[in-house]
Amino acid sequence: MKKRTIIISAVILIFFCIGAFLLYQKFAPQTYSGEKDISVTVIHGDKTEKTYTYQTDAEYLGTVLKENGLVQGEEGDYGLFITEADGESADTSLQQWWCITKGGETVNTSADQTPVQDNDKFELTLKEGY
Repeated sequence: MKKRTIIISAVILIFFCIGAFLLYQKFAPQTYSGEKDISVTVIHGDKTEKTYTYQTDAEYLGTVLKENGLVQGEEGDYGLFITEADGESADTSLQQWWCITKGGETVNTSADQTPVQDNDKFELTLKEGY
């Protein structure tokens, strides 16, 4: 009886994992090939803003930012961790960091994992406090 319960639990777990994978595939951000126009607004620590417009074939934001020299950073487990944007460095002693938003909403992926689509508008904002 105990062995049967373990087997049933294992089968249910396998079906759950397959279902989770299929849901992720369906709802994961999609990449698009071809030329795209995107804009990136850098919001500095003193609240000044500068907007850059790019035409690109890149599929991910990190590629666009690095190819155009707008940012510098460190490669980590999740991709590019931005340490400098538009010449302004984040001061880790002040707990400063660069936040990526798209249309005003926080992006939950690193720049290297954020897909770009035609007419996307991104913001890089220097934030303070973790």
